[in-house]
Amino acid sequence: MDMVDLDSLRRRAAVVFRRLAKLYPDAHCALNHDSPFQLLVATVLSAQCTDARVNLVTPALFARFPDPAAFATADLAEIENLIRSTGFFRNKAKNIQALSRALVEKHGGQVPGTLEELVRLPGVGRKTANVVLGDGFGIPGITVDTHVGRLSRRLGFTKQTDPVKAEHELMKVWKQADWTLYSHRLIFHGRQVCASRKPDCDHCTLADVCPKVGVPNKK
Repeated sequence: MDMVDLDSLRRRAAVVFRRLAKLYPDAHCALNHDSPFQLLVATVLSAQCTDARVNLVTPALFARFPDPAAFATADLAEIENLIRSTGFFRNKAKNIQALSRALVEKHGGQVPGTLEELVRLPGVGRKTANVVLGDGFGIPGITVDTHVGRLSRRLGFTKQTDPVKAEHELMKVWKQADWTLYSHRLIFHGRQVCASRKPDCDHCTLADVCPKVGVPNKK
């Protein structure tokens, strides 16, 4: 990606961001949470699961286990039972308990506020870490989920299918201060307009700046 292409992408990215801002002024993290720790656990639960389902599970989960210390000493089977409906519950329960123990043992029971420390926690990758940074600490982060990855490729901001490689390319294209909100607004747009199999290009506010318009089923 040369500088001419990069400058052009940045200008187009700014146009896209402004339009999405008008369309989704209240875009936000859809996972209900009251603390960075609750957000961390909810994000782990959201893998291969809808945010709506996670939001149904977390009230009882956090009422029973309100902090990392409670999760660290919990009966694993009880955690599994409470999160069963989110899918892959055994693996998720193990990761939640393991990361809770790591928080207690290495971080005084507090969620660290850096990407480097977060990704060292069991079961926490860059996507989860960026969600926690952006919505738990107000530190800009790009969350490359299925929607952000798909729309970023359709809009020509990246060709990468690997989330980490896509994230690094998007970091060069998007204004850093916008990273978190850009992610949320693309997610909203991906859910409501730019669907995976049948994007509604005819009613899309980005159609005139999208290189993929008219090319069906392009991901």
